[in-house]
Amino acid sequence: MGIADRRLQYETAGLDIDDLLADPIAQLQQWYHQAEEAGAAEPNAMVVSTVDAEGQPDARVVLARNIDANGVTFFTNRHSAKGEQIGSEARGAATFAWLELHRQVRIRGVITLASDAASDEYFASRPRASQLGAWASPQSEPIGNREELNDLVEEVAQRFDDVEVPRPPHWGGYVISINSIEFWQGRPSRLHDRFVYTRHGNVWRAQRLAP
Repeated sequence: MGIADRRLQYETAGLDIDDLLADPIAQLQQWYHQAEEAGAAEPNAMVVSTVDAEGQPDARVVLARNIDANGVTFFTNRHSAKGEQIGSEARGAATFAWLELHRQVRIRGVITLASDAASDEYFASRPRASQLGAWASPQSEPIGNREELNDLVEEVAQRFDDVEVPRPPHWGGYVISINSIEFWQGRPSRLHDRFVYTRHGNVWRAQRLAP
């Protein structure tokens, strides 16, 4: 079957404005937990979209590690391409796609640094091998081969032998604030249900969008 020939009818229950919670953060948390319960492989996987210094868009999948009133938090090397891009243009977007439930959530907002305390706490919870990798990998930089990367990891492992691995100064969290958020539910014949929340002062308003 060719890519143009693939068809899948989204035979799922509809979504109406009365089905949505007044607080979109709570709605996002609810959908995330439902994706977990549905057996989504990586329910916290999201695409983070940024813009580089030349105005070119860029996107990659990262793992969300917290969802609260401040926004959605993820962690990364701040010297990476996305870190450099966020440093020069703080506006960004994030997209969750839970295909098992025929659902998508789109977020737009401003990306800011997470607190040092939050970054320290999460880094301390990571497996030791991941902690060493955060020190060893010159993320987004060209590298000759896998052996070169392995050598860098071995060097870091020896440096921190028998001691706790501290958080690298170039590694930490980012928080994507939620200025607008759209909830998308797949429906038959591509007549999907879409609702977008926008903030008006301290009040959220939800509106249906055409599919």
